[in-house]
Amino acid sequence: MNATNNVQSGRTASEEAAIRDRIDSVLKALRARDLESIRHAYTPDVISFDVEPPLQHVGIEAKLANWSKVFQFFDSVTYELRDLTLTIGTDVAYGHAFARLSGTTNSGDRIPGMWVRVTYGLRKLDNTWLIAHDQVSVPYDVTTGTSAIDLQPE
Repeated sequence: MNATNNVQSGRTASEEAAIRDRIDSVLKALRARDLESIRHAYTPDVISFDVEPPLQHVGIEAKLANWSKVFQFFDSVTYELRDLTLTIGTDVAYGHAFARLSGTTNSGDRIPGMWVRVTYGLRKLDNTWLIAHDQVSVPYDVTTGTSAIDLQPE
C-alpha cells in the first residue's frame, strides 16, 4: 500500500470513528433521557422520517418533541443498534442499521420493542459530523396490510 492509500485509509478510519461516536452519543442520550445531548447530535434543520406521524418531522425541535413523547411514556429506555454500516465521503456520509427501542413504562410494564430499519444521513459542519436526516421504517406485508413487527435481524 502506498503513502496516499495510508493517508486515505487513516482519514476514513478516523472519520468512521467520529461518526460512530456521534451515533453512540445519541444512544447514550436516549438511555439517559437527555434531550439536550440529543440536540447536539443533529443539524438544526434535520429532516426525520420516523414511524410516528406525520410523514416528516422538520427541524430539531420536531425531532426532540418526538423523543419527548417517548420519555413521557417510558420510565426507562433501552435503545439498541445492530449492524451499523457506513459509507463516508469528504463532508457527507450515510449509514444503515437495525434498531430496537424498548423499556419499562411509567406503570411498570416491560415493553420488549420491535426491530426496525434505520438510515442516517450525516453532514460534516465545522469539522463535526452531525445527523442531518434519519429514517426509521417498519417492514410492511402488502398482502395483509399489516406491519411485520415480529421480525428479528439475521
